[in-house]
Formats: sequence, C-alpha cells, structure tokens
Amino acid sequence: MNIHEYQAKKLFADYKIPVPTGHMATNANEAKQHAQDLGGNTWMVKAQVHAGGRGKAGGVKKADSKDIVTDITQSLIGTSLITHQTGVTGQPINKVLIESTSEIQSELYLSLLVDRATTRVAIIASKAGGMDIEQVAADTPEQIINVTIDPVVGIQAYQCREIAFALDLEAEQRKQLTVLLYNLYRLFIEKNLSLVEINPLVITQQGDLLALDAKINIEDNALYRHKDLAALYDSTQEDEKEHKAREFDLNYIALDGDIACMVNGAGLAMATMDVIKMHGGEPANFLDVGGGTTAEKVTEACKIILSDLKVKAILINIFGGIVRCDLIAAGVIQAVQDTGTTLPIIVRLEGTNVEKGKDMLTQSGLAIITADDLDDGAKKAVLAAKG
Repeated sequence: MNIHEYQAKKLFADYKIPVPTGHMATNANEAKQHAQDLGGNTWMVKAQVHAGGRGKAGGVKKADSKDIVTDITQSLIGTSLITHQTGVTGQPINKVLIESTSEIQSELYLSLLVDRATTRVAIIASKAGGMDIEQVAADTPEQIINVTIDPVVGIQAYQCREIAFALDLEAEQRKQLTVLLYNLYRLFIEKNLSLVEINPLVITQQGDLLALDAKINIEDNALYRHKDLAALYDSTQEDEKEHKAREFDLNYIALDGDIACMVNGAGLAMATMDVIKMHGGEPANFLDVGGGTTAEKVTEACKIILSDLKVKAILINIFGGIVRCDLIAAGVIQAVQDTGTTLPIIVRLEGTNVEKGKDMLTQSGLAIITADDLDDGAKKAVLAAKG
C-alpha cells in the first residue's frame, strides 16, 4: 500500500528523520493559511498523488507570494496529474502539501527496499539525486551504491560509513547520515515497509541533510498489525476496479489488453497470461481469486472484470482443489445472469467435481464456452477477442 508524501513525512518526523516544515491542504484557503503560518517569502506547492515524476509533470511548483500559493493550489486541486508512472488518465489531485523552501547545495538519492535476490533489506544510494534512479542505473551504474543488511545483526555503523564515504560527505554529514540510516532502518522494520525512498535527500547550504521528498510503500500482508497505517489508504489513488477487488480480498491488477483473466493462484495466473500472449492475445488484467475462493467471490470477480469496457473476451482458468469446480461454475453462472453480459466467456476447469462443473455450465443455457485445457482455452479466448 502506498501513502502520500505528507503522510510519509509525518512518519519520518516521528522517527527523527529531518524533513521540511509543511502542512497538507485540501483547498486554496487552507493553502494560503498554511503559507501564512509557515512564514517566509517563498513556498513549495506539491500535488499529493501516488506517482513519481510530479515535478516534471507540473505537480510541484514554487510560489513567491501567498496569492500565488492560492492560484497554484486552485489550478491543481480537482485536476489529474499525468506522469510517466501513471496511466493516460493520470491520478486525481485532491490535496497539496505546502512547504517552506530549502536552500540546496546538492542532491542525493537514498532508499531501503526488500531485495528478493538476497532475501535481505538493501540500502540503495547515489550521488545522482533528483533523477529517475532507474535511468541512473541504466546509464551510469557505477553511481549506484548497494549495501545489504544482515537481518540478525541489523544495520551496522561501518555500513553507514561506507555509504557516507561513497557519497563524498564531510565529517559532520557522515554523522548525520549514520543517525538517519539507523532511524530509517528502524522505521522500515517496525512498520513492515517494502520500500522507503528519499529522492532527493539534499545537503542544505548550511551543510545539513534534509529529506526533501518521501515515498513509502507498506507491505499489504502486514497491515493487520498497523491499523493506524491501514487508515491512511486513499482509494481515490487506485484504479476503481482494483479498489473493488481489494474489498473482496481479490488480487487484481489492470493491464492494457482485451482478454480478461480470472485464475486461482498467482503462478497459474502468470502462466495463463503467458499462454494468451503466446497465441497472439493481450491480457486485460491479472486476477487471482485465491486457492480458497468461494462462489460469491467468483461472482464478484466476474463483475469486476466485466466492468472493464475494453474487454472483448474472458478466460476463466480454475484448478479446483480446496474449492470444488461445481462451486466455481455456480459463481460464473450467477455473475453472467447478474450482469447480463454478452461477451464470450471461456471456462477451463480442472480438479474436484470437474465433470459436474462442466455439466452445470453446459446446461445453464448461457453462452459459455468450455475448454479442455489451458492451451485450448487460450486459443479460444484469442479467437473470441478477435471476433
């Protein structure tokens, strides 16, 4: 789960990670008042969306008067911001962050993430702050510093020094970075994060480190431990279908194709999408209903994928183990009846009560096409999508 920058900075402040002073506003009057309260002559107005690249897209602007703070806020709130990390429709801007400006000497990059290759938390740092780290890694990989942390002993002082020297920090800044990294790692572990990113981490004209930006991703499976963090969820920043799927504990990710998929099991879902691609089709989504799904969840899953207007065919690929195939068939039939869809639906069932499930689909009187296996189902789905 992603959270907004202003929420991430509140967590940073709680863990004594230095951040600029700022306040969130939902309208122009609030923004102007926050600028008044912050004092000074210049302020930053930052659109709050769950996407990177805001500055390049016009979502981060400097204001040198309170009236300009008002004008910028009015121009942002109620619109959508399109960046390289959003779809063509962008992300809605419902809030802005008003911050005091900072005098910057240089910009760095710093993040902590779960490195699946080493099964450890990794610290990624670079002197190329303020840039897309993926581009830096592709063009100048020698600028990337990667340090993994042993989960038994935790982050060590020598690792902090190693990173500080690689970033060419001065003695006082090296001390600051050590404290910052210890606090950042503690935040990462205690809050069960999967990513925390500061881009840029700046050195101010006074020589101090300051987290000018903040991005946090929380592990969904750990949210039950952190009710306060779960409450930060912003459904407006998520695809409507993905939000609906979350309500029913379904794993759904929207894609750009026109063949909707509903599968039980993440591995089987990936294989299903691969076979669709192999036969010349394009998946419209990733949808894993889980190994212990129910007829009701199958019905809701069908409704979600049918709400995608670009879908031309639906491939349902279920292996009935814990859940019986006849229950899956009942859910599919109910969903088709409830929605009244005329889209071609191809169903491949295998496992417990498979024959009973296939008989139910055949005898339903609905335009449901059964498939013998995954390859057969994918071929039929691609042909159906092409008309």
